[in-house]
Amino acid sequence: MIVATLGAVVQRQQLRAELKKARNKSRLTQLQVAERMDWSPSKLIRIEAGQVGISTNDLRALLREYGITDPEQTEFFLSLARASRKMPYREYRGLLAKPYMDLLSYEVSASIVRTFEPLLIPGLLQTEEYSRAVSLTFAPDIAGDRLDRLIEIRQQRQEILENDERPEFFFIIDEAAIHRWVGGPRVMRGQLERLKEMATRPGISIQVVPFGIGAHAGLQGPFVLLEFDGEIDHILYLEKYTGESVFSDDPEATAVHLERFWELERLAPREDLPRLVDHAIEGLGERVDSTPQEEVGLMA
Repeated sequence: MIVATLGAVVQRQQLRAELKKARNKSRLTQLQVAERMDWSPSKLIRIEAGQVGISTNDLRALLREYGITDPEQTEFFLSLARASRKMPYREYRGLLAKPYMDLLSYEVSASIVRTFEPLLIPGLLQTEEYSRAVSLTFAPDIAGDRLDRLIEIRQQRQEILENDERPEFFFIIDEAAIHRWVGGPRVMRGQLERLKEMATRPGISIQVVPFGIGAHAGLQGPFVLLEFDGEIDHILYLEKYTGESVFSDDPEATAVHLERFWELERLAPREDLPRLVDHAIEGLGERVDSTPQEEVGLMA
């Protein structure tokens, strides 16, 4: 069970926005502030970009330069700074890449999460067996306790789906993902049955783009769009198959992908999901009863 404060990355982004607003209100440039604080200009630039945190002492001194001395205002900034340092999943830091940890933090703080996946079932919807098969395929050298901990992280991430205050989730999957036998027929049947069950839950939308559509813009790759209440910019997350992950809050990039998502929604009627998933289950046929050995050892 995750007990750390959630949304640390988002808190840092809010702190970044508030500090920039305070500096602009004081009519000081970044260079002027850096000189007054005896910092290198790059330090302030990184703080305002949300790339690094800021200590309590530095923050108090910075606020004084901006003319902010009111105790209530000061405490507001300090609370953002403290929360931004309390990262979830900290105990797994050696296992998880920083971009993935940032995604988890953004995810729990979002109001809407839109996910498109052309090849695999999205991680938040994966069964434990499916997750294990994917992990072994992408990282065949991982085994034993390390693999078990990775699967544990994936399962803990799904706790957000049980939270009454969770974001609204929209998932779109290409039909290829529901016909690919990840982990073998038995594992795939369990995954498809879970997909149908999750689609009945309030606040969770799952759609499948059918093969009959042919080529579509989503084939350019998977993406996640995270939307937030308040003044926080929308975030685009791109996970490339080379292993590289990219975040962007560029309005043009997020707008392009939002329009792409809406187009994919139009191509994937929600009411077609049960029929398409049942067809995929039927395609498993008698091989659903295959033995674990026939499943290429992915359940070991």
